[in-house]
Amino acid sequence: MSAAGWRARDDDPRLSVLAEFRRNLEHERRLSPHTTSNYCRDIGRLFELTPGMPLERIQPQTVRRAVAQLHARGLSGRTLARMLSSWRALYAWLARHRGLAADPCAGVRAPRGAKTLPKALSPDAAGRLLDPQAKGALEVRDKAMFELCYSSGLRLAELVSLDLDASADAVHGQGGEVTVTGKGRKTRRVPVGAKAAKALAAWLEQRAGLAVPGERALFVSNRGTRLTARMVQMRLARWALKCGIGSHVHPHMLRHSFASHMLQSSGDLRAVQEMLGHSSISTTQVYTHLDFQYLAKSYDAAHPRAKKK
Repeated sequence: MSAAGWRARDDDPRLSVLAEFRRNLEHERRLSPHTTSNYCRDIGRLFELTPGMPLERIQPQTVRRAVAQLHARGLSGRTLARMLSSWRALYAWLARHRGLAADPCAGVRAPRGAKTLPKALSPDAAGRLLDPQAKGALEVRDKAMFELCYSSGLRLAELVSLDLDASADAVHGQGGEVTVTGKGRKTRRVPVGAKAAKALAAWLEQRAGLAVPGERALFVSNRGTRLTARMVQMRLARWALKCGIGSHVHPHMLRHSFASHMLQSSGDLRAVQEMLGHSSISTTQVYTHLDFQYLAKSYDAAHPRAKKK
């Protein structure tokens, strides 16, 4: 089994090409390990569907057939569009570094899938999730993490990669901000609300008794080392059940909730774009649809001509 997650022959020459492409993603484009693995896994699916076929011999019809096969297996249009993007990235790199003339993915499109909006908590549900008091060091840590995600709209990878010095200003009242490293290793400073800063301060008092000497991570496990993303997901799901939140709550839902509630309050799309770290405002615009849904529900509940008799 290769690093990209598909079964390949050891003598497949394409493996060395993929390894070189991976080094390019890691060291030149400076992508995160998670994003790099996604690229390689997507390219591995292309290799899986074209066993032993040299990359220069893959034709547009080959790519279309591969997309059709994956779609028949149940992959969504959104997933296939991401895969095609990964395949195009490989061929763009081959054109620059190997002189490959043609991109067989050019002009190939993924099937259209149903548009799904990100799920967000209502402001009341967010309050029920974050208002309960924490008991014990690990719950104090958890509350600080969840408050920070909701207060600042952090991605899960950004949260777990935070180092101790990134939170110093927020905890000590010097600007109420944290510095995060997002996609493409880009750093940005995001505001931290008063409740999140208070929760962080409470956690730092507990952290000293858990962290192993020299550990830089802001959030550590009961073993004293950096907390994993999977553990954050599990702790949030457990916390939400304890708080009586019926739907499955995951860290990205807190980011969606932050964006939706900020737009409801301010209407400033550009500011929300900057805080989320989106490179394109079109990515942020999806939250305007969530905002409209919220307003529509309020209208249905409040307007006398909207109520069913």
